[in-house]
Amino acid sequence: MAGTTPHETTISGRRVRATRAESPPDDAAPIAELRDEATGCRRCPLWRNATQTVFGEGPEDAEVIFVGEQPGDQEDRAGKPFVGPAGRMLNATLEDADVDRRKVYVTNAVKHFKFEPRGKRRIHSKPNAGEVQACRWWLDKEIGRIRPRLAVALGSTAAQSLIGRAVPVLKRRGEVIERNDGLRVFITIHPSLILRMREEEDKEAERERFLKDMRKVKQLMAG
Repeated sequence: MAGTTPHETTISGRRVRATRAESPPDDAAPIAELRDEATGCRRCPLWRNATQTVFGEGPEDAEVIFVGEQPGDQEDRAGKPFVGPAGRMLNATLEDADVDRRKVYVTNAVKHFKFEPRGKRRIHSKPNAGEVQACRWWLDKEIGRIRPRLAVALGSTAAQSLIGRAVPVLKRRGEVIERNDGLRVFITIHPSLILRMREEEDKEAERERFLKDMRKVKQLMAG
């Protein structure tokens, strides 16, 4: 299991402490090769109940990588990331922010769907720290191959995987944390948070905040 190396850097005049996982070997392996290798992943027990490994997708020269928490029910069945309701919300918001979805790489911190069965339904269950750390092996390989200029952490699990420690997302939302390998990590919510809101007014307000975040991502991509 990969270790971590702490460091501090200054972002917007603040001291920010971050960690990164030590890079696993063969970072230059093609994404297709990594995806094939990951189909047989047994680094944590989540593979036992999941339908399949859901690896990332996108161009290997992408300037930005979006990292979510884990595949959901629809992603688990399809074998593709961000194809369910949260993915559609992300796609629509990126379009509104003038970010070309075809030019970004999307993946998850954890590659297998973790759930609790309730009758015929499978209810999402948050990955624990050990599962996140075990799967960080694959995220590090994806980053090592793509070498993006920016990573977008969609939610707390993604932030923990990218930074190496717990990050209070709502407090740090919109901030950029630079790792000691030079990768900038933009902190924001996971789009599923918007979908879980009951009041339409709250949902629309949160979507506007998320759109504002994606416009910041657009600016960072251009900078």
